[in-house]
Amino acid sequence: MGRFRDYANPARSTVREFYRLNHEGQTLDFVRRKKKEYLSLDRRKMTMWEALELLDTLVDDSDPDIDLSQIQHALQTAEAIRADGHPRWFIVTGLIHDAGKILCTIGEPQWAVVGDTFPVGCAFSEKIIYPEFFAGNPDTRVPEYQTRLGIYEEGGGLDKVHLSWGHDEYLYHVLRDHLPAAALDVVRYHSFYAWHRDGAYGHLLADEDAARLEHVQHFNPYDLYSKDAARPDFVALKPFYEDLVGEFLPDTLQW
Repeated sequence: MGRFRDYANPARSTVREFYRLNHEGQTLDFVRRKKKEYLSLDRRKMTMWEALELLDTLVDDSDPDIDLSQIQHALQTAEAIRADGHPRWFIVTGLIHDAGKILCTIGEPQWAVVGDTFPVGCAFSEKIIYPEFFAGNPDTRVPEYQTRLGIYEEGGGLDKVHLSWGHDEYLYHVLRDHLPAAALDVVRYHSFYAWHRDGAYGHLLADEDAARLEHVQHFNPYDLYSKDAARPDFVALKPFYEDLVGEFLPDTLQW
């Protein structure tokens, strides 16, 4: 397991540059603008399968572990969950959890779509990967944003926190009326490693966030440790997953 999230991996030397761009560009103003731009969900109607197939050629620049297309990663995650006998809602969550990365296919740079997420509008935690790159973020020069609470209230809850913009928040809004609450927690917060792995930002959490943490921590090993260089057989697996997606999601979704 130690070979995963290996940010010193020389084969993935672009990861450090990715996080420089990400940490310098993800400001509170940027996040608010992207929410306004995308969360009206009025760009197109599309099936979940169409979204997943758009990801067939996308390789995540923030991933230090392996060069898999995102549909291959999705199938590996879902198959690992399925092999352990988990409920069907959990399997479908594994399949679609990164579908919001279609933002990369409509012109967004990867630094604004993928990678670990973190709160903006308050002090950046040293537990975020490559914290040194926040020195180039304009929000570090806004005193209000660099206090422990920033613009938030003690114990106000994750629902009220602006996380760095990316595929998690976008997909959460696409799916929020269609999946169980536990699945939506996974979709929205699975990239927030500083919280669910390292325990940062506890002062921003509300009581209900304890259940969210449990859901995300249950999912995370499947997201991370299912990665393998062997490619899943997409054609063979597609009938099972088409049926599964149809059980939980409408024929078309607003994106």
